[in-house]
Parts: sequence; structure tokens; C-alpha cells
Amino acid sequence: MTNTSNSDNISFSSRESVGLLTPEADTSSRGFQPTVVQNYIEGQWVSSLGTEYVDVINPATAKAIAKCPLGTQQDVNTAVKAAQKAFQTWRQVPAIDRVQILFRLKALMEENAEELARLCTLEHGKTLVESRGDVRRAIQMVEMACGMPSIMMGQGSEDIAAGIDCYAIKRPMGVFAAITPFNFPAMVPFWFWPFAVASGNTFVLKPSERVPLTQVRIFELIEKAGMPAGVINMVHGSKEVVNALCTHPDIQGVSFVGSTPVAKHVYQTATATGKRVQALGGAKNFMVVLPDAPQDSSVKTVLESVIGCAGERCLAGSVIVGVDDAYPWLEAGIVSAAKAVNIGDGLEPQVNMGPLISQQAKERVLELIQSAIDEGAKILVDGREGVEHLDGFFLKPTVLAGVTPNMRIAKEEVFGPVVCLAQTKTLDEAIAWLNSSEYGNTTSLFTASGAAARKFMYEADPSMIGVNIGVPAPMAFFSFGGCKNSFFGDVKAHGKVSVDFYTDTKVTVQRWFKNSSIW
Repeated sequence: MTNTSNSDNISFSSRESVGLLTPEADTSSRGFQPTVVQNYIEGQWVSSLGTEYVDVINPATAKAIAKCPLGTQQDVNTAVKAAQKAFQTWRQVPAIDRVQILFRLKALMEENAEELARLCTLEHGKTLVESRGDVRRAIQMVEMACGMPSIMMGQGSEDIAAGIDCYAIKRPMGVFAAITPFNFPAMVPFWFWPFAVASGNTFVLKPSERVPLTQVRIFELIEKAGMPAGVINMVHGSKEVVNALCTHPDIQGVSFVGSTPVAKHVYQTATATGKRVQALGGAKNFMVVLPDAPQDSSVKTVLESVIGCAGERCLAGSVIVGVDDAYPWLEAGIVSAAKAVNIGDGLEPQVNMGPLISQQAKERVLELIQSAIDEGAKILVDGREGVEHLDGFFLKPTVLAGVTPNMRIAKEEVFGPVVCLAQTKTLDEAIAWLNSSEYGNTTSLFTASGAAARKFMYEADPSMIGVNIGVPAPMAFFSFGGCKNSFFGDVKAHGKVSVDFYTDTKVTVQRWFKNSSIW
């Protein structure tokens, strides 16, 4: 186990950046001075009108490293007005010219990738390796959006009837917005705004108030890349800002990632005002292991899926179902591997897993673990023990056996490093169980059988399926999103389909009559 020793002492160049105000009073025993995050509106860093703040906490030390304002509806109004103004000229910029800014941004993000990753670990707590992956995925979204000149290309056909031609083009619509979560500070905002902006729209982003620092630094790079004022704006806040974005009459569509209850709220609130919405909610991801699966690699992949980013990701494995003879070796392997996980400060190279995001998050996971024990599950590895001397919000990997469909922990999203082991006699029984879940984000099967894999892909409900893959997260050129209570909307995130969300298809049917004086 590694103690938290140096998180608050790392280089933090953004402290002196234009995106942060003058340092406030020192609240850190190591001399780190929390700063106040600013909004970015119409190409300028400006103070929020909000008078309340939340501390941005380093989860590895439980110490404040910045303050984030809880913005107001007026902050949103100002940002939307700037975006609406910028749209009038931005929509006229050829797509090939719009993406040149994204090409420059990609280069800047590559150049500053390590700094962005360290900021991500500082404010979120995930390991540096995981943060590097977070940043890499963001860069890949920019790469994909750079292809917008061809991605949003329309279509046409001559002589759909005698002398009549038909053409369809995809046209930008105006101002879009996104409300993004804490668990991927770098990546998730990039699921949305590069595609919106490259297709000719303008944008307002509200990052999570828990982890604003990575986006502050990214917006500095966006500005450096030459993005025109007002094309992309950032407003910090919480519920008031969320509701203002969902109801503002000049916003055409809203994207959201977070818990299912909030996803439902965003979907219902925004669609009630005529907006397009893609709201990605919670998950309960089942991983099914067949007896013929490669044992060592399956155990390793399953555990990494559950505990990666301390389990705080919507694609994390949760209920691990060993089918028939697979269960004994699966349980033994998971228990052994879970005990070997090294927790601590994510900036330490020997650490395998960092802390949870907050004390509240930790307490929620602890309560779910206890509920499972009360309902009859057996605890094989107790992650609640051995973390008392650490300052941050740490919980070791926990392994529960004997999990059944009626248990609360088998139904609710845990969002923590808890392995729920279960056993079924057949693959059919496992598929029936996972299909009974109210969620439909992702699921994975581990097997050496092509026939079993095809059956699983054919019959499983979730929208994203992995075969011998623990976290089947689609790349930027495929769409991302679940079904059931994991997704509310019609068009999913990123990839080619995102263009349908951010544009209106204009179809022109035309016929020209011969002019006798010319012909």
C-alpha cells in the first residue's frame, strides 16, 4: 500500500493561468493555495456571477486545491448570447477551414498531454496511467471531428422523376450545450463539442464542478489554437446552470452524461422545450465467463474492468457471472488478484488504483456493501479494512460472493471497486439475468467459442457488447450509448451519427423549365 505523499506538491502550471483568479487563502498544510475557477465566455475569462462556491478536492489527500463557483442563469444567458452571436458568422466558415483549428488543437493537446493527465489525476484521483488514457481518448475525438468535411457531406440524385433532381445537405442549427460528469474530466466533453463546432454550430459547456481544472487548461489550449470568440464557451455551476441550459430558448440541443435520475430530468426538461437531447445515464454491467474462457487473461481483464478508475465509470464491470465450471477458478483468481491491488496516490507509479471522488461517494459504496452482506452475500475480500491511516477517500477492492438477482447490489449501480460474484448453470440463464436489468449500457462475454459469442451478441440487450473485452468502449469513429435506463434520446454520442444530432437535413427537390429564348 502506498501512502499519499506528494499530490499537492506537483507542478500545477494552470494556477497562474488566465483561467483562474488570484489565489485565495491557503487551506493546505503544504502551502498550496486554492484558486477560483473562471468562466470562459466570448473569448474572455470572466468571473461567475455566482456567490457560492464548492471546493475542488484532491481525493488522494482530502485537501482543497481550487474553488469552483456555482454559476447563475445570468451566466448561462451571457454565454448563450455570445454563442448565438458567433453562430451567425461561424456557420458561414467552410468546414475545411473550421477543422484547421481542431488540427492545431490536436497538436497542442499532444504537446501538453502529460500536464493534462497530471491535472486529471490531481482533481479526480485516478492513476496517471488512467488519466493518460482519458486524455488520449479526448484527442481521438478531435481527430475524428477533423474529418467533418467528408463526414457531414450530403447526397443527391438526378432524375428522381423526369427532369427533377433531389439534393440533401446537412446544415448546422445554432447553439448546443453539454453537461458532463466528474469521472472523465478530459474525455467526455470531447464526445460532444468538437463534432458540434466542426459541423458549424456554437457551444456552451458545463463541466462537473468537482473537476473543472482539466477543462480550464484545455480551454486555454482551445484559445491558443485560434478558436473565434463565442464559438465555444464554458460556464461552471450546478443545478441552476443545468436547468438554465435545459430551458434556454436559444439552445437547440443538450447532451448529458451522469446518473440515471439526472439523465431523466435533463431529458424531460429539455425535450419539453423542444430541444434535441442525448442523455447518457447509469449502468449495471454484467460480465459472463464461460468454462472454456482463457483463465488467467479473463481474471485479469474482469478485475481491471471492475476496479479501473476505482469503479467510477459507466462501463465498469459489476456483476461477474461464472457459468457452471467456470465459477471455481474465476472466484479463486479474482480473490487472489484483488488482494494484490496496490492503492494510493494516483501519481505514484506503483499504484494500481486511486481513491473514490469524495467521502459521500465512499459512504454510498460502503452502504451498498453492507446491504449485500445483510441480504446474504459472503464477503471474500473486505476492502473496508486497512485504509484508516490514509487521508483520502480510499477503499480497497471488495469481493462479494453469492450475489443473487433479488439483492439490491445486483440491481443498483455501485460506482465503486466492488466485485459481485455470481454463478449460473447455463449461458441462457446468465443472458436472461442481464436482460432483466433496467439498464442496458454494456455487457461482456469471455469464451473461446465463436458460437457462444454469436449467441450472446444476438440475444443480449445492452447496446455495447464486448467479447473477451472488459471495457468495450467504442472508438471515436463509432457511436457511444446504451439503451433502457442507460440512455434517453434518439441519436447517440460521437462517431458519424453525431452529425445527425448536430445538423438538420435540408432536402431540395428542383425542376428547371427550358427558356425558349436561350434553348
